[in-house]
Amino acid sequence: MNGKAVVEDAYLYSEETNLTVLKTSLFFTGDGFTAYDCKGELVFRVDTYGPDSRDLGELVLMDATGRCLLTVRRKRPSLHNRWEGFLGEREEGQKPIFSVRRSSIIGRSSVTVEVYSNPMEEYQIEGSFAQRNCTFFNADKVSVAEIRRKVDTCANVVLGKDVFSLSVKPGFDGAFAMGLVLVLDQIQGDDYVNPNDNRVDADPISDYPNLSS
Repeated sequence: MNGKAVVEDAYLYSEETNLTVLKTSLFFTGDGFTAYDCKGELVFRVDTYGPDSRDLGELVLMDATGRCLLTVRRKRPSLHNRWEGFLGEREEGQKPIFSVRRSSIIGRSSVTVEVYSNPMEEYQIEGSFAQRNCTFFNADKVSVAEIRRKVDTCANVVLGKDVFSLSVKPGFDGAFAMGLVLVLDQIQGDDYVNPNDNRVDADPISDYPNLSS
């Protein structure tokens, strides 16, 4: 499957790639992320930004070495909770490469992503990020990435929402997908989570020792 990078060619995978995404703090909603490949190698990270940085409405996605790949920033004012993405570390006057907006605020909301390429590309994200159950579709309604709850196959339990899987299809930019995860976390947050859902809020590092840094 051929693809075109939105952020960087290095993250265009030739085969389906599953990343394990961990929230790096359990004290604040949306406190930061790390993403690991199937070998336990760090791929992406977002340093804990906490409530103060959250108010600024700007997040930075980095690679394993700390190099800035993408900045996502809330567009203000915005009636649809619109976010924009910028290559690297955003500078004043820099033009965004994509925008994200919430299409609905009722029930299982849909999110629209517009990539400012030539020609322009559009993606839809259907489902609930809060439930860690959503799919990214391209304009042809083909799935290009998925977010799902993480299952501990040994114990046969579904882990808490602070550990989840990001599956990136061949030809889709993994860094772009991870940038969209950051935006979804801000737009949907923990909306619609059923407090009685059958989950085990286990320590993600102890459950996945090979992901320890």
